[in-house]
Amino acid sequence: MRRLLEFLRRSRRAAGSPLLLKRPAGSARRRCTILVLTLTSSAIAGGLQPAGLATTRSDLNPKDQARVIAVTRPTTDFSKPEPFELMQGGAGTSEKEVDRDAFSQSSANISFEEEGTFKLGNALFRKNWVSSPSSTQASDGLGPLFNERACQNCHLKDGRGRPPQGDVGTTSMFLRLARDASSADEKAAIASHQLLNFPDPVYGTQLQELAVPGLPGEGRMHVDYQERKVELTDGTVVSLRQPSYSVTDLAYGPLDPRTTLSPRLTPPMIGLGLIEQIAPADILAHADPDDLDGDGISGRPNIERDGQSGELTLGRFGWKAQTASIRQQAADAFAGDIGISTPEEPKHWGDCTAAEAKCLAMPNGVQARLGPVEAPPPVMDLVTFYSQNLAVPARRDLAAPDVLAGKKVFYEIGCVACHTPKFVTRRDAPNKAQAFQLIWPYSDFLLHDMGPDLADGQAVGDATGSEWRTPPLWGIGLTETVNGNTFFLHDGRARSLTEAILWHGGEAQKARDRFAATNAAERDALVKFLESL
Repeated sequence: MRRLLEFLRRSRRAAGSPLLLKRPAGSARRRCTILVLTLTSSAIAGGLQPAGLATTRSDLNPKDQARVIAVTRPTTDFSKPEPFELMQGGAGTSEKEVDRDAFSQSSANISFEEEGTFKLGNALFRKNWVSSPSSTQASDGLGPLFNERACQNCHLKDGRGRPPQGDVGTTSMFLRLARDASSADEKAAIASHQLLNFPDPVYGTQLQELAVPGLPGEGRMHVDYQERKVELTDGTVVSLRQPSYSVTDLAYGPLDPRTTLSPRLTPPMIGLGLIEQIAPADILAHADPDDLDGDGISGRPNIERDGQSGELTLGRFGWKAQTASIRQQAADAFAGDIGISTPEEPKHWGDCTAAEAKCLAMPNGVQARLGPVEAPPPVMDLVTFYSQNLAVPARRDLAAPDVLAGKKVFYEIGCVACHTPKFVTRRDAPNKAQAFQLIWPYSDFLLHDMGPDLADGQAVGDATGSEWRTPPLWGIGLTETVNGNTFFLHDGRARSLTEAILWHGGEAQKARDRFAATNAAERDALVKFLESL
C-alpha cells in the first residue's frame, strides 16, 4: 500500500486523488474486483475522491455487484460462445448488414426522437466548414490553419484513418507537437495536472498542413519506411515496416529542437458512449503501476484535470488516454483539427500561436446572433450525442471452430492482461441507452509501456513517451470493409493484424513472443478471432 500511495502523491497536491488498486493474481483477478475495491477503499485515509476517480461503484446494490462480478469473470470454456457475446455493444449493438456503413449506425436502443437527434449530429459531423467571412455565416470560421474541413474527413466513414500513401493527403493522420517540462514551474504544472505537456512555440500542438486562402500551411509530414524481417519460431518470415517521421516545407521557421513528433491515426468512433459510462472504479481496479503481482503488466491511468469543473478525473479517450469525455474530445478536435471555437475551447484561431501573426490577423467566424463562439452549445450537443451513439456492430462467426480456437489462444498467450474483454456500464448513466450494459471492448483503458519500437518519445500528462492506452478491439475485423485498408497501431505502420501483434513490446513482449512461438494454425485462428470482433 505504501508504494501505491507514493505513486499517487503528485495527485494529492490537488483536491482528491485516484486510488490505484492492486490486481489479484491469476484467473481470480477480475472476479475479485469489486470486493477488493470495497475492502481497499476503507484502508485509505483522507477525504472523498473526486467523482471521476471514484474507487467504488455507488450505482450498484449488493445484488447487482454480484451479478457484475459473475458476468465479467473471464471465461475458461472455449467450446462455445459466451452468453450475450454476439451483442458486443450491449442492447445498442447494430445487427444491420455489414457494409461500408457498418460503423455509421445509431445505437439500436435509442428512441425515435433520439434517432432524429443522431441524424442532426451526423449532418454536423459531415459538415464542411468554410473560411471567414462567407455568406453561409453559420458555417464559417474554418482555420485559419487546419487539418481538415469536417470531422468525417478525418474519421473516414466513422472508422480508422490511414497514413499518407504517396500523393494522398495526410488528413486522417497528423503529427502531435510537444516537449517535456524543463523548468521547475513547468514540472509542477504537469505534476498538478494543470497541463499535459508544452507545445512547440511556433507551430503549436500539432502540425497544420492546410490553411485558408492567403495563408500558407505550416508544413508537410514526411514518412520514410524501412522493412524489417522477423522470423517466427516455425520459420515463417514476416516483414515489418519501420517508419521515421520528419516535417518538410516549414513555412514559419524551424521547429524547436526540443519538440517531438508523434504521429496519430484517427481511431474508430464506435462505442464511445459506452466507454464513457464504464465506472472509473472498474478501470482503476485493473491498474498495477508497480507490478506488485509480478506478471510484467503495469497498467497505469492517465489522470487529468477536467477543463470545466477543475476536478481530477480519469482519462479514457485518445491514444494516450489524455481526455476524459467525448464532449471535450470533440471540442479539442474542433479547435485543433478544424480551427473552430466552442464553449469548451474558445479558440477562434484554432492552434495559431503568437509567432504566427498573419494567422491571428485573419477574420474569425463568430456571429453575434449565434453567441461568442463559432460552434455554439447546440452544435456541441448534437455532435456529442452523435459520437456517443455510434453503434458497435454485432460479432460475426463467433461460434466457428477456428474463431473459438483463436479466442483460446488470445487468452492463453496473455492478450487479456491488457485487452480486458468485458465491462458492465454504470446503472445511472445519463442516457438509458448506455445504462447497465454488458459490453465487450477488449481494453482496460490504461497506459502500458509498449517498448522502444513503438515509443514516440512524447509525454502526455502521466503518460510517458513509451506508453499508450490499450485500444479497444471491437470492430477491428471490419476495418477493411469500412475503410478499405488494414493499417493498424497508432501510426498505421502495421499492414495486418499479424504485423500489429509482432510490433508489441515492453509489457506486451511476453504475449508477443508467445504468439511468435505458436504454429501457423494457431496464429491463423487468433487472427480469425480478431476478425470476428
